[in-house]
Amino acid sequence: MLLTHWRVITLFLTHALAIGAVHTRLPDLQQMMGLSEAQLGLVLMGQPLGGLPMFLFSSALIERFGPRLVVLTMLPVVIVSSALIPILLDPLAMFALLAINGVGFSLSNIAINVEADRIEAASGDRIMNTCHGVWSIGFLMTALLGVLMRGLGISPAVHLGVLVPVLIGLLLVLVMPMPASIARSHTGEGKVRKLALPTIATMGLVAFGLGAGITEGASRAWSIIYLRDNFDVAPWIQSLALPALVASMALGRLLADRFLDRFRADHFARALSALAIAGLVLVALAPGAWVAVFAFALVGLGICVLYPLMLSAAARLGDRPASQNVAATTLIFQLVNLGAPGLIGAVAQGFGVRIAFAMLIPLLVLTFAMAGQLKPKG
Repeated sequence: MLLTHWRVITLFLTHALAIGAVHTRLPDLQQMMGLSEAQLGLVLMGQPLGGLPMFLFSSALIERFGPRLVVLTMLPVVIVSSALIPILLDPLAMFALLAINGVGFSLSNIAINVEADRIEAASGDRIMNTCHGVWSIGFLMTALLGVLMRGLGISPAVHLGVLVPVLIGLLLVLVMPMPASIARSHTGEGKVRKLALPTIATMGLVAFGLGAGITEGASRAWSIIYLRDNFDVAPWIQSLALPALVASMALGRLLADRFLDRFRADHFARALSALAIAGLVLVALAPGAWVAVFAFALVGLGICVLYPLMLSAAARLGDRPASQNVAATTLIFQLVNLGAPGLIGAVAQGFGVRIAFAMLIPLLVLTFAMAGQLKPKG
């Protein structure tokens, strides 16, 4: 069982390496294609637009074919589509490739979370936050690689192209030997519906997790651009904003289970969301680049486990298969999140990236208020 634990944990690492690489080169891709902030925001909407329909069918696909085959099929889609963006170097092509990327991301993301939940249920060991912590380490690794590539002046096409055989090879080594997992038991009907529709319970969990998810996505896409636009510092210093965010998220996720074993999840979530709010306030007011880097680290620590807590709570609802509740929660999350890139880009274009980040503070206040959704039911 221990080997199974480490296979799925390392699979989260691989998933992050595949997802994160293109984010580190967004400032370069923006300038190479001559896009404004508003135009970049519209292009970035391709990923949620592509991924959104997949959440409706993901549960049926995962229950039919199993998480292993879904990941083995869909993660290479993410890897290859990312590598093609700097080769084609066209805004419409980037939008289309991000839409394809979104399909692969959505299905593989739900599949690895369902797999982690099944292992938790079968073994009794809490591993979800550790998995997401290792995912953050993977994103940190790819962010630091992006710092190195930008510092050395290596093109995005070479950077992302070299990753293709490496990541697909790692995926095959991890997933091919994985045994079939057993689905978590539930009290609902045995038949798996083709569409994973939301319920009142999943809607409440989305209200809790939305602020953290949008803040994380915005910070990944815009943190480097924020430092570039606001402070006269070298490109490698600009790039440190993303590793600072992801490193603090990874540290928080790896340590979170110790606190969750001692404190109620809703109390822990409120403390973290308050920390994230303080970090975003500092981002909006930062007088210098190093203060801004620290502010993004604070944000990362504050949001570190809020999204995993949302997914874990959805999987544990018990009213129907865990894959349906995870898919339904993620569907509504992505639906609400759909317009976020365009809105943030428009605000950044008109009022600056500082104001765009300040605009996210009320969403984290909602997260603070909705933390009660994590209380055990019954």
